[in-house]
Amino acid sequence: MAKQTTRMVLQSMIALSSAALGLVAALAWNDAIKETIKRLLGGDESLASKYTYAILATFIAVLVVVSLARLAARLGGEAAISREAEG
Repeated sequence: MAKQTTRMVLQSMIALSSAALGLVAALAWNDAIKETIKRLLGGDESLASKYTYAILATFIAVLVVVSLARLAARLGGEAAISREAEG
Protein backbone atom coordinates (compact mmCIF):
# COMPACT_ATOMS: atom_id res chain seq x y z
CA MET A 1 0.00 0.00 0.00
CA ALA A 2 2.81 2.43 0.88
CA LYS A 3 4.59 1.67 -2.38
CA GLN A 4 1.44 2.50 -4.36
CA THR A 5 1.02 5.78 -2.45
CA THR A 6 4.65 6.71 -3.10
CA ARG A 7 4.15 5.97 -6.79
CA MET A 8 1.02 8.14 -6.95
CA VAL A 9 2.81 11.02 -5.21
CA LEU A 10 5.74 10.72 -7.61
CA GLN A 11 3.44 10.68 -10.65
CA SER A 12 1.63 13.75 -9.32
CA MET A 13 4.92 15.58 -8.77
CA ILE A 14 6.03 14.77 -12.32
CA ALA A 15 2.71 15.99 -13.75
CA LEU A 16 2.80 19.21 -11.72
CA SER A 17 6.44 19.88 -12.62
CA SER A 18 5.70 19.32 -16.30
CA ALA A 19 2.75 21.70 -16.15
CA ALA A 20 4.81 24.35 -14.34
CA LEU A 21 7.64 24.13 -16.87
CA GLY A 22 5.11 24.32 -19.69
CA LEU A 23 3.68 27.50 -18.18
CA VAL A 24 7.15 29.04 -17.89
CA ALA A 25 7.85 28.23 -21.54
CA ALA A 26 4.47 29.62 -22.61
CA LEU A 27 5.08 32.87 -20.75
CA ALA A 28 8.53 33.20 -22.34
CA TRP A 29 7.02 32.73 -25.80
CA ASN A 30 4.26 35.18 -24.90
CA ASP A 31 6.83 37.90 -24.13
CA ALA A 32 8.86 37.12 -27.25
CA ILE A 33 5.86 37.28 -29.57
CA LYS A 34 4.57 40.49 -27.97
CA GLU A 35 7.96 42.17 -28.29
CA THR A 36 8.29 41.08 -31.92
CA ILE A 37 4.89 42.54 -32.78
CA LYS A 38 5.75 45.80 -30.96
CA ARG A 39 8.90 46.15 -33.03
CA LEU A 40 7.17 45.24 -36.29
CA LEU A 41 4.28 47.66 -35.69
CA GLY A 42 6.41 50.49 -34.34
CA GLY A 43 5.98 49.95 -30.60
CA ASP A 44 2.35 50.97 -30.34
CA GLU A 45 -0.13 49.47 -27.89
CA SER A 46 -3.09 49.90 -30.21
CA LEU A 47 -6.07 47.62 -30.52
CA ALA A 48 -4.77 46.50 -33.92
CA SER A 49 -1.50 45.31 -32.38
CA LYS A 50 -3.40 43.38 -29.71
CA TYR A 51 -5.53 41.65 -32.33
CA THR A 52 -2.44 40.93 -34.42
CA TYR A 53 -0.86 39.32 -31.37
CA ALA A 54 -3.99 37.29 -30.57
CA ILE A 55 -4.28 36.02 -34.15
CA LEU A 56 -0.58 35.16 -34.34
CA ALA A 57 -0.63 33.40 -30.95
CA THR A 58 -3.70 31.40 -31.97
CA PHE A 59 -2.11 30.42 -35.28
CA ILE A 60 1.07 29.26 -33.55
CA ALA A 61 -0.92 27.31 -30.94
CA VAL A 62 -2.92 25.52 -33.62
CA LEU A 63 0.23 24.63 -35.54
CA VAL A 64 1.91 23.23 -32.44
CA VAL A 65 -1.13 21.21 -31.34
CA VAL A 66 -1.69 19.74 -34.82
CA SER A 67 2.02 18.92 -35.16
CA LEU A 68 2.06 17.19 -31.77
CA ALA A 69 -1.11 15.24 -32.64
CA ARG A 70 0.49 14.04 -35.89
CA LEU A 71 3.68 13.09 -34.06
CA ALA A 72 1.70 11.14 -31.46
CA ALA A 73 -0.19 9.32 -34.21
CA ARG A 74 3.05 8.48 -36.00
CA LEU A 75 4.55 7.09 -32.81
CA GLY A 76 1.52 4.91 -32.26
CA GLY A 77 0.05 6.93 -29.43
CA GLU A 78 -3.27 8.64 -29.24
CA ALA A 79 -3.40 12.42 -29.12
CA ALA A 80 -5.87 14.09 -26.77
CA ILE A 81 -7.09 16.38 -29.53
CA SER A 82 -8.32 13.48 -31.65
CA ARG A 83 -10.27 12.00 -28.73
CA GLU A 84 -11.94 15.32 -28.01
CA ALA A 85 -12.80 15.92 -31.65
CA GLU A 86 -14.31 12.46 -32.04
CA GLY A 87 -16.56 12.97 -29.04
